[in-house]
Amino acid sequence: QLQLVESGGGLVQPGGSLTLSCAASGFPLTYYAIGWFRQAPGKEREGVSCISSSGGKTYYSDSMKGRFAISRDNAKNTVYLQMNSLKPEDTAVYYCAALLIVYGNRCPKINEYDYWGQGTQVTVSS
Repeated sequence: QLQLVESGGGLVQPGGSLTLSCAASGFPLTYYAIGWFRQAPGKEREGVSCISSSGGKTYYSDSMKGRFAISRDNAKNTVYLQMNSLKPEDTAVYYCAALLIVYGNRCPKINEYDYWGQGTQVTVSS
């Protein structure tokens, strides 16, 4: 069974940067599309970013474009989310999710993902 563990969350000042990691165990991530999502108190879980299994396609929500960057290192079996120019509204629990896609190059919809991590808290505050 694929297991995902997020790390790297914490407290950061507005305008600061933070890098989140999604480490996988059980299976290599080579054939998995990986998505990052976040959920703030009282709000629905929303998509943040996604990277296809091949790494050839990425997705960013409009509010994250130009600020966040997703990448994957299959050798380390880890996917990263580099977050820059953080804003208070970025405060949320961030989750990573995975879907097996052996063939194809796409980012799944939120309801397609089969595996989810437990989340890591990101707080942006001065």
